[in-house]
Amino acid sequence: MTIDHLKQSLKKLHAALDTAAPLDAELQSLLRVLDHDIQQLLARRDDPPAIDGRDSSLTSGLATRSQELAAQFAARHPQLEPVLRELSRILASMGI
Repeated sequence: MTIDHLKQSLKKLHAALDTAAPLDAELQSLLRVLDHDIQQLLARRDDPPAIDGRDSSLTSGLATRSQELAAQFAARHPQLEPVLRELSRILASMGI
């Protein structure tokens, strides 16, 4: 998987969020933090440590957090869960 796949997945997530039912404050907060961390990763895409997962301050647990969010969305917002699962898969395949 590549940075382009990650960007495409984020675009899908944002589009799905635009059409989804309103989210509760907890899920909104968790998504904002995850999105912020991924955006930082993308901004630093030319920095090899950030991309290959050695920069733990930025990449630590992104795939795990996105998997946990996917599980929460499966129960509350099932239409969003597949997009988060795809995002998790991409992050994991990138070693993040």
